[in-house]
Amino acid sequence: MCWRVATSIAAGEARYGRTAAAVREIAEAFYDMMVEGEFLPNSPTLMNAGKGNGLQYSACYVLPVGDSMEEIFDSVKAAAIIHKSGGGTGFAFSRLRPKDDLVASTGGRASGPVSFLRVFNSATEAVKQGGTRRGANMGILKVDHPDILEFIECKLDGGITNFNISVAATTGFMEALERGEDYNLVNPHTGAIVRQLSAREVFGRIVSAAWRTGDPGMVFLDRINASPANPTPEIGQIEATNPCGEQPLLPNEACNLGSLNVSKFARRAENGEMTIDWDEMERVVRLAVRFLDDVIEMNPYPLAVIDKTVKDNRRIGLGIMGWADVLFLLGVPYDSKEATDLADRLMSFVKEKSHDQSAKLAEERGPFPNWAQSIYKDARPMRNSTVTTIAPTGTISMIAGCSSGVEPIFALAFEHRVKQSDGERVLTFVNETFEAIARDQGWFSDALMQEIARRGTIHGIPGVPEAAQQVFKTSHEIGFEWHVRHQAAFQRSTDNGVSKTINLPNGASEADVASAYRLAWELGCLGITVFRDGCKGEQVLNVGVGAKKDKAAPAAPPMAAMVIKPRPHSLKGTTYRMETPIGTAYITINETKEGEAFEVFAQVGKGGSETMAVAEALGRLISLTLRLPSPLSAQRRLEEVISQLSRIGGAQPTGFGPSKILSLPDAIARTLAEHIGQVKVAEAAPSTPANGKKAIGDLCKECGQATFVYEEGCKKCLSCGTASRVFFRSSLNRDARLHACFRAVVTTRSRGGCTTSSSLTPSAKIHGSRSNWSRVTSGKGSPTRLAFDSATRPRGRSSSITKKLPTTAAAWRGADRWPSARVRSRAS
Repeated sequence: MCWRVATSIAAGEARYGRTAAAVREIAEAFYDMMVEGEFLPNSPTLMNAGKGNGLQYSACYVLPVGDSMEEIFDSVKAAAIIHKSGGGTGFAFSRLRPKDDLVASTGGRASGPVSFLRVFNSATEAVKQGGTRRGANMGILKVDHPDILEFIECKLDGGITNFNISVAATTGFMEALERGEDYNLVNPHTGAIVRQLSAREVFGRIVSAAWRTGDPGMVFLDRINASPANPTPEIGQIEATNPCGEQPLLPNEACNLGSLNVSKFARRAENGEMTIDWDEMERVVRLAVRFLDDVIEMNPYPLAVIDKTVKDNRRIGLGIMGWADVLFLLGVPYDSKEATDLADRLMSFVKEKSHDQSAKLAEERGPFPNWAQSIYKDARPMRNSTVTTIAPTGTISMIAGCSSGVEPIFALAFEHRVKQSDGERVLTFVNETFEAIARDQGWFSDALMQEIARRGTIHGIPGVPEAAQQVFKTSHEIGFEWHVRHQAAFQRSTDNGVSKTINLPNGASEADVASAYRLAWELGCLGITVFRDGCKGEQVLNVGVGAKKDKAAPAAPPMAAMVIKPRPHSLKGTTYRMETPIGTAYITINETKEGEAFEVFAQVGKGGSETMAVAEALGRLISLTLRLPSPLSAQRRLEEVISQLSRIGGAQPTGFGPSKILSLPDAIARTLAEHIGQVKVAEAAPSTPANGKKAIGDLCKECGQATFVYEEGCKKCLSCGTASRVFFRSSLNRDARLHACFRAVVTTRSRGGCTTSSSLTPSAKIHGSRSNWSRVTSGKGSPTRLAFDSATRPRGRSSSITKKLPTTAAAWRGADRWPSARVRSRAS
């Protein structure tokens, strides 16, 4: 394998005038470097280089997701092509308009980012990566997107299995978090501020979801774009990272990665002390930079647009692995300042030598084409726009026989579960460095190794020296703050990002997660991910050889908390009066002291009647939903109840337009929505918004903003687009207004009722025939409103009546029959 890869990559040297003999000499140097385990490229290069299979050598890609159906599914297709040959893809869904936003081209409503994230997830599930591994993705959404709360909790139901997700936190959000302030949510399609949320509430939801599932992580997007991770800000802004989060990339950009095994440079000095051979490390660093630059030349990129973007910027990512082994050999505890100081020094050395080598390659081959538009344009020309990245090295570290990346040892003995075409294979490993040191220091025994293999740790085992217990700590035995401090130490000298998971024991609290996220921001990290042991049903690594026999620790709270919440002695609440098709309903919503909905009572009709029984049953079921243990908040559960009960139709709806109630369940849903809306307005919509604008209309029942106004023929919300029934207020006479509106109505089709855009083009599907039209007039004989009742329409059938309508106001006046009834709006 190593010779195949070495000769394939070294062939790129011939493009710069190297002779065949010189190319072979470089190939031999590449081979020696790999076969000695001093350096290895990312897995796709090892899998595909020299095979002639046409599959790419890069591991990391970012693809754009534009705000149109064509752009979205172009990205789905591109991702499938990349996944089948071993690559991973990152996506930013931040450009997509929010859920239920108006789509002017169709008259419909947008599905929102999370629905399309599920489409990408399903596509990935169907694609095998070159017959080797399943696809991997990163999904990112900016924290100021209106759908951010849905995104944060989208993995709680377990349906999204092929994505890591991260929230792109802006500097403004982090500052609002520190001050305890609200921040704006912005519609990416219009640029309008739609509402505000509490930064601390949103951060709390991020933390809670991460504690339960390991997702979402956080990426600090403004910091990334202001750092060397975006060396070409004039070309574009970073929106997303690769699946593991360490490689920020422009849309349609890729990066090939490689890692030094730094444990290979640990040497015993003449005085018997272990030290690092810096000269040998420099030699391998320079050779590795040449190797990675040659990969760009030889890489068969899957798409032409990616080929161009990559070669314009020529990103490479040289990192390290074997860090925990180095600390073991040097006798330095991972959770110590000595370790973080050494990390800073080592990565600074790698950056200095790798940047110098990239500059020397620029002298030989020329700088990267976008150099004049880069942050380096006034400095020494570089061959590569970025040079260093610390990647996860799960596969290549196993090949090299060293610890993974800059992580501490997960366990001194562990299982690695590998999915293959014929099923799952379980491999058991014991750390070789640990075993060698135990033998060298004289406390090795077979019985001791068996006990350590069973436990996965040496902590508390008799016969192990105290000094060894301090050094040979596993990931879960190290405080989260030391995980974050190591990441920050390496980040200071890394162009791109640092792949580092903050591993937490099962007993870690949400407060620990919150503290880790805040510390990462304070110390200058570009992003952060946490993983609490047992928070996923399946884990690739399991502590101890016997770990697979036991079930993974549950992601939910301890069993003592897994009970139906008891009802307190007293609760306070609000009772709403609501007219329904079966009579006046009184709906009471009681809340806890923390302001969370706890129970719902519904009363309608006489006691003992069937009507009252149904109302009581609905109230009991909603109350049970709120009291059952769940990872979802009480408000989120109410939102789900609303979505289930809303728009359930009955035989005799009551009311008109926005006040129309279809049934008792619909009335309860409306009341619950009103209750949540009142809470949101009180918390998030001050009388004078943060942008300094005063309220300009009534409160919108959909989004809670004071922007529900009469405009262009109907009452609509300027924030979210919700429109009411069509009532006209205009200088035109009623006949002319009716004619103008109805011509627009009948020439456009959509799935819903009447919804209007800013250009007064209501779209509706008109059902029925001339026989059920009727004229609705005012006292002066002119039509007062246009409405339509589709209750008698045969299910599944519709007909356009455009040709049957009069085409002039005069013709309307002479018409015998008029279209009858209610034009139903989305708000109704």
